[in-house]
Amino acid sequence: MNSLEQQITSLAKSAVKALYGVEAEDSQIQLQKTRPEFEGNITLVVFPFVKTARKAPQAVAQEIGEWIINNQMVNNPMVNGFNAVQGFLNLTISDSFWVEQLKAINADEHFGRFKHPNGKCPNGKCENDQMLMMVEYSSPNTNKPLHLGHVRNNLLGYSIAQIQEANGWKVVKTNIVNDRGIHICKSMLAWLKFGNGETPESSGKKGDHLIGDYYVRFDKEYKKQIAELTAGGMDEETAKREAPLMLEAQEMLRKWEANDPEVRALWAKMNEWVYAGFDETYRRMGVSFDKIYYESNTYLEGKSEVEKGLASGAFYRREDGSVWADLTKDGLDEKLLLRSDGTSVYMTQDIGTAKLRFQDYPIDKMVYVVGNEQEYHFKVLSILLDRLGFPFGKELVHFSYGMVELPNGKMKSREGTVVDADDLMDKMVADAREISKDKVNTLQGITEEEANEIARMVGLGALKYFILKVDPRKNMLFNPAESIDFNGNTGPFIQYTYARIQSVLRKAESLQPSAVSSQLDPKELNLIQRLCEYPSVVRTAGEEFSPAVICNYAYALACDFNSFYHDLSILNEPDGQKKALRLLLAANVAKVLRSAMALLGIEMPERM
Repeated sequence: MNSLEQQITSLAKSAVKALYGVEAEDSQIQLQKTRPEFEGNITLVVFPFVKTARKAPQAVAQEIGEWIINNQMVNNPMVNGFNAVQGFLNLTISDSFWVEQLKAINADEHFGRFKHPNGKCPNGKCENDQMLMMVEYSSPNTNKPLHLGHVRNNLLGYSIAQIQEANGWKVVKTNIVNDRGIHICKSMLAWLKFGNGETPESSGKKGDHLIGDYYVRFDKEYKKQIAELTAGGMDEETAKREAPLMLEAQEMLRKWEANDPEVRALWAKMNEWVYAGFDETYRRMGVSFDKIYYESNTYLEGKSEVEKGLASGAFYRREDGSVWADLTKDGLDEKLLLRSDGTSVYMTQDIGTAKLRFQDYPIDKMVYVVGNEQEYHFKVLSILLDRLGFPFGKELVHFSYGMVELPNGKMKSREGTVVDADDLMDKMVADAREISKDKVNTLQGITEEEANEIARMVGLGALKYFILKVDPRKNMLFNPAESIDFNGNTGPFIQYTYARIQSVLRKAESLQPSAVSSQLDPKELNLIQRLCEYPSVVRTAGEEFSPAVICNYAYALACDFNSFYHDLSILNEPDGQKKALRLLLAANVAKVLRSAMALLGIEMPERM
């Protein structure tokens, strides 16, 4: 369907051409919702044409308004009135046009989705007329389970991928698993020393939780050793370096990089436990990946590129054998790329991963969903890739988001004070089951299994919506109690609105879009106008990489519907055409709510 904005844009461009003899650019056509204190539905800002017209803004608005009224289609005219307020042309759209827009929304299976970004495919390069975007998110370490910070990362990454697909991109969702390094060796060493052969099967624990326990155990024993060494007269910094556990972990890392068979076998076994745990958590969270990369594979590619950069003079080696990049001319400092013992750092791995990704896929845009504490890291990565001669280096996008904060401060995984993702989801579902118990129990014929499924959708919906409704660039305070409220700006409120509509539709006769009234109550008109805004909301969310834009829209639409539902009868409306119109409205509000919430990864229960 051609949206209202598209049709107004076309009319405005035709008016400017006829009145002033110039071709207006799309960027000059600025449309906005008419402010409530003025009559009208949509406002055209005419200031971009004042210089060309050589007239006052009020006169330009008046002329364009008159031209539109006199030159639009005679049959079923879209604009049936206007008023000019300085440089703003407020257009009143006819009821019959709004009704036709509602019918078009109903008939459009892909309403709110676009064929490809920005309406074009540059250089004929795109597969099936689509540009390819790779979105990286999650990036877990295999020494601990996923926690609340990972939850925000995963939900943002998955939602951004869904939103960009709706905007026409072909999206590859990818994950880089940090499965090597000193932190991995700490868990491995603690398991060897203190584990007594414990396995997920013998302990009844998920594999990622089991390994996380040994990461915490390493830190506990390491601190004991530091305390013993400092009590014997050693300064703290030396004690941290010379503690036997740390020296053993560093030796294990060297053996790993030297492909020691025993170390590698232990590493593979423990990682498999962790991967099984991660997969279960991802399934519950409702996120997925198209391609998973592993640091253990990509770091060698990175080391190779660093060696090439060393040979070309892009990097330099210090006396201790470590390799560095001097970034002072770029306004940064010097960056370590290889340690003196030849082992890699995160930057080395990211260089190799980027190289492999661009070999594997014809990527047009690479987006890293990583917290804002890593902004420096990605500035450096972009510069280093460019310095190594990769043409994509300067085009990388770091989607920087804020941290999730707790009432009692930051999370520390090595101390075991994190909010575990599995425990959090368990609590959210349990809370939803308890809070919604009375509502669910009033549903006739519902089984215990169905009630549990509703609680799962509501609990996870509450979690996802609460996290995604916040501007992603801001830090946020997570409050589970607020998130699961059935009133206010929450996921359950929107889910309940959807379920209410489904209940109405089940009780109604079949929809008859051709037999609807063409006269609109203000609340009906407001609801149709809100529905018509959905495609532009999806576009804005894609441009801004912001699921919060979708959340705000879904909440506003749900509020508009509940106000409409409160004031206007649907099933008991005696006028058949009015009833048909309201049923059609309700059905399409449900359709758009379901579509919007799907972009957030949120499921919608048919009954609540």
